[in-house]
Amino acid sequence: MPTPSSRRYFLHRSAQLALAGAALPFASASARASVPVARSLTLDHTHTGERIALVYAVGERYVPEALRTLNHFLRDHYAGDVGLIDPQLFDLLYRVQQTLGAGPSFQVISGYRCPSTNASLRNTRGGGVAKHSLHMEGKAIDIRLPGVALGDLRDAAWSLRAGGVGYYPGEQFVHLDTGRVRNW
Repeated sequence: MPTPSSRRYFLHRSAQLALAGAALPFASASARASVPVARSLTLDHTHTGERIALVYAVGERYVPEALRTLNHFLRDHYAGDVGLIDPQLFDLLYRVQQTLGAGPSFQVISGYRCPSTNASLRNTRGGGVAKHSLHMEGKAIDIRLPGVALGDLRDAAWSLRAGGVGYYPGEQFVHLDTGRVRNW
C-alpha cells in the first residue's frame, strides 16, 4: 500500500470512496446512515485548459491532498501564484450542483487572484473588479455550468443564501463567494 501522503494513496482512497458511494443504493437504511458522504467536484479551467475531478471531503473531513490540488488548480492564471482557497467555497459549488441536479463539470473563469493581478485587472477592465475582491482571499470563484442557463445557475446559488452571487450575462459567468449574503 502506498504511503498516506502519496498521490497514489490519494487516488486509491478516492476510488475506494467512490465505489463505497456507488454501493449506497443497495445498502440497508441503517448502513447508509453510518457511511460518510463523499463530496466531489469536477472542474474545467477555461484559461489553463486543465481539468480535475476529485473527492475533496468525506463526511465532515476535508481531504488535505484534494485541497492542495484545488488550491493549485484555482491559482492566479495570470501570475501563477497559488492562494489558499476557502473550503466552504467548494461546499458551495457542491451544494449548487446538488440543487441543480448534479450536472456536468463547472467551467472556471477565475479563482484566486493575487493583489497585483487584481489591481491590474481593476485598472484595465473599466470597473467590474472590486478593490478588495474576495478572489484575493480565496473566497470567490467565477463559473458557468455547461447545459445550465446562466440565470438558473444564479438562481440556484442565490437560493442557498450562502454568500455573494454576482450575475454577469454579458461575460457569461456567475460569481460566487463565501462573504456576506448579497447579490448583484
